[in-house]
Amino acid sequence: MEHEHWQWQEPGTAWKGAGLYHITLTVTDRRPLLGMLHTPDGDPAMAVVRRSPLGDALVDCLMSIPAHHPEVRVLHFCLMPDHLHAVFYVQRTMEKGIASLVRGFWQAVKKLGRACSYSAPSFLAPNGPSFLAQNGPSPSTPSFFTPNVIRGELKEGSARLQALAAMLRGQLGDEAYYRLEPIFREMPFIRPMSRYSQLPNTIRYIDMNPQRLATKRLKPGFFRVQRDIVIGQRSYCGVGNMALLSEQHFDVVHVRSVMVKAAEQGDNKALRDYMNSRVLLARKGVVMVSPFISPQEKQIMQVLLREQHLLVCLTDNGFRDYYKPADTLFDACATGRLLILSPWPYDEKKRHISRADCMALNAMAEEICGTMETGT
Repeated sequence: MEHEHWQWQEPGTAWKGAGLYHITLTVTDRRPLLGMLHTPDGDPAMAVVRRSPLGDALVDCLMSIPAHHPEVRVLHFCLMPDHLHAVFYVQRTMEKGIASLVRGFWQAVKKLGRACSYSAPSFLAPNGPSFLAQNGPSPSTPSFFTPNVIRGELKEGSARLQALAAMLRGQLGDEAYYRLEPIFREMPFIRPMSRYSQLPNTIRYIDMNPQRLATKRLKPGFFRVQRDIVIGQRSYCGVGNMALLSEQHFDVVHVRSVMVKAAEQGDNKALRDYMNSRVLLARKGVVMVSPFISPQEKQIMQVLLREQHLLVCLTDNGFRDYYKPADTLFDACATGRLLILSPWPYDEKKRHISRADCMALNAMAEEICGTMETGT
């Protein structure tokens, strides 16, 4: 692979040139129809997803893309119970662009979804064929799926599912066919990678999905979005360990611009002393509160995370229903060392934090520390 030949795509372009794209396809309503999470010995690090027939057929469809589009390689993928992640490498300019390719893939998997919804609800179960092998097919299961077929390997189920999808439209007619549940109602989300350094981080994010899901299921309280958390006169939504608000001592992390400017002019003592003081307080058990916005504040946060201290982190956007913290915060959340708060609801269009947001969040951090310290 010759990285220097990749032309990284910028948001808003036609996305026809060479580049990397992260694709996410999600089942409607996040139903776990693609597989079942298996966590051996309760160890999240060992978590894997066992594919259902629909999940296996979906992967087959994904891996067939290069046969129809030789300019595209599927670099990496991870199937989860309710969604699929994949990384596409477009090696040369495309005639119609990545959106057209993904739309075609989407149309193909919708056919698989319709075939599954037609076959039987139990065939969609995350337990896959073994469920029907033990309990028998439901009355709505067509004879095309016999118990012997269902006891076969998933590959056989995948092939038969694809064959059923191909014949359904002709047998049922267009009107009845398109009334079937497609399961995948929304087109996959396409995220272009604007620089090469994003590739290893994206692959790591994809590979960690089973482990994170297993961790969330083992410790659901730390990952459940909680609403109406009242601190002082303000209400927040949050994710993490609410018990941190019962700690005795809190202090803020807010690097002032005057310290940074002095350091840029050669006098870094005030900045160095302040940053060190935040870590020293955390080592004494003080809960550090901040939005951690500036580079210096982020540096402090990395030290606090590495040394496993307690943090309350404020964010400028709320939490979608299936929110999970980013890599750097996930482990701290899982071990109860982190609480993430937001005073504002989730906005899917929000991309950048404003200066006004920064000032407001820093003021809220001060408010929280003052409220928790005084108990008012």
